[in-house]
Amino acid sequence: MKLGEFGEDRLLAQLLPGLSRNRSVVLGAGDDCAVVRFPRQDNFQLLKTDCVVEGIHFTAASPPASVGWKAMARPLSDFAAMSGVPQFALVTLIVPANKTLAWTKKIYRGLEKAARTFQVAIVGGETSDSSGPAVISVSLTGFVEKDRWVGRGGGKAGDELFVTGRLGGSLRGRHFKFTPRIEEARWLTKHFLIHAMMDLSDGLGADLPRLARASGVGFEVDENVLPRNRDCTVTQALNDGEDYELLFAVSPRDSPRLRKSWARKFPRLLLTRIGRLNRKSQIANRKWHGYVHFK
Repeated sequence: MKLGEFGEDRLLAQLLPGLSRNRSVVLGAGDDCAVVRFPRQDNFQLLKTDCVVEGIHFTAASPPASVGWKAMARPLSDFAAMSGVPQFALVTLIVPANKTLAWTKKIYRGLEKAARTFQVAIVGGETSDSSGPAVISVSLTGFVEKDRWVGRGGGKAGDELFVTGRLGGSLRGRHFKFTPRIEEARWLTKHFLIHAMMDLSDGLGADLPRLARASGVGFEVDENVLPRNRDCTVTQALNDGEDYELLFAVSPRDSPRLRKSWARKFPRLLLTRIGRLNRKSQIANRKWHGYVHFK
């Protein structure tokens, strides 16, 4: 059945009752606003919106449950970049009326799977018809302790640069299967002073220069040690984008303990020192670009 035949009210009646809640939800999806308990005053509140667009982030042939997972996991990855704890999500679904009910329910199945995995309550949102491509937008809110939040701008010359996992080859399906590194980020900020951190959504070739600019420093990277997925070149590891791994900077004094502790805590997830921050950038070629929107 097509959504144009089904109608918005019946669609919401299908989608909303099964959405997860957490203990902070007073009133969830279905009313004019969601009502939630406010975080403690010694925390900062975090807010993030992200979207996936048909024809850009997925195709008509993409598995809809995987599209839903990706739509929720992208802003979750941004929370990981700041060591945040996500709590509540608002989902805006903008789709043509010729999309089927089955497709839409599978989108929500993926959204809900990602939300439950990270203890997020989907508490509302919006649905709209569209004459253009399908768009799923997710807004997240949550918190981070005032003494544990990390931005891009705290890197210092001499800091060592690390990345989690492996890079490159996202279009082989990895861009639908990634895991936001929230657990790893929370562990890092509990045990180490992380000077700067971000997630690699547009590729190391775009995101590392952003971190360096925000910190007012340059960087140098040993491309030979970049942790690559199988059959990926260095150029792909730099520029494919949608890796959603963590890139972070720490003092060289913490590096030996970090490596040993990481190997014990996360034995199945690679951690690689790829270079360091310095006072002058060493970029000397054009192969560092990452994924570029609006090109």
